[in-house]
Amino acid sequence: MSDMRAALFDRYGPPEVLYVGKLPTPTPAPEEVLVRVHAAGVNGGELLDRAGRLRLVTGRTFPRTSGIDFAGEVAEVGSSVTGVREGDRVWGLLGRKTGSMAEYVAVRPRQIAAAPENLTPVQAISLLAGGATAVTALREKAAIKPGERLLVRGGSGGVGSVMVQIGKLFGAHVVALASAKNLDFVRGLGADETLDYRTTRLSELGRFDVIADTVGTQQSRFRRLLAPGGRMVAVTLDFNRPLASLASILTSTIHGSRRIRGFSGTPDTELLTQITRYAEHGDLVPVVDTVHPLDRIADAHRALEAGGVRGKHIIQIR
Repeated sequence: MSDMRAALFDRYGPPEVLYVGKLPTPTPAPEEVLVRVHAAGVNGGELLDRAGRLRLVTGRTFPRTSGIDFAGEVAEVGSSVTGVREGDRVWGLLGRKTGSMAEYVAVRPRQIAAAPENLTPVQAISLLAGGATAVTALREKAAIKPGERLLVRGGSGGVGSVMVQIGKLFGAHVVALASAKNLDFVRGLGADETLDYRTTRLSELGRFDVIADTVGTQQSRFRRLLAPGGRMVAVTLDFNRPLASLASILTSTIHGSRRIRGFSGTPDTELLTQITRYAEHGDLVPVVDTVHPLDRIADAHRALEAGGVRGKHIIQIR
């Protein structure tokens, strides 16, 4: 195949460092499938990576790619792969790698599952990363139980908006913090209570069995809101102080009873298939903020950094 278009950056910096360049189209190994990407979501971790906030971990090898989730169709199947056919509609996650903001991506079968039949790729991708994060955070990390009080910070964002829906699906009483203009939106997703994060005092919130933090700031203050036996799951880091935020999370696992559980998911077909079922059964509603073409990826990063989003910023590639 000829080269493919992909989102790249040659140095760390503001959204303007992103551009659409050319990379060789991947040739799938015998144990891989090649997916023609139709849509990908913009996620918070990609902002940290692009800005160089994690450069001590990510290094200085350029050009760097972007994107961790994708929805599309199988373009080619490796010779040793079974159960997947060319033309299958799929969605998936790259795990700890990036590169889904491209026309093609080569992945192992365990990284994909059948995409929801009732959703377009753009609608579907608005749920995938958030859904995988929410299920892992609430079911596996926090072991949430029906009737428990759940606080979702950033309830209108790409992860938070799905976290609210998954929390209700798991039977929790969901309290969500969001900006004033987004309170009705989050309530429409199923939240039992929605509060303006700018005007609500922490002392007014009460105690929670589980806190899902999709914001990353002031984690030690919110940690004090946990009831005895409470669990807090941090699914993101403080954008301005990511390494200090990570250190705080690690420290909390050693000292004190109110521990913050860090988030590190490795999604597989089983998890992705579960989210497909939720979407096809109507348990999850797509949460699309804005759809951008690939060559406007810098605009999508800029909008996500500005905050106040309602759901997901999506890159439509095909």
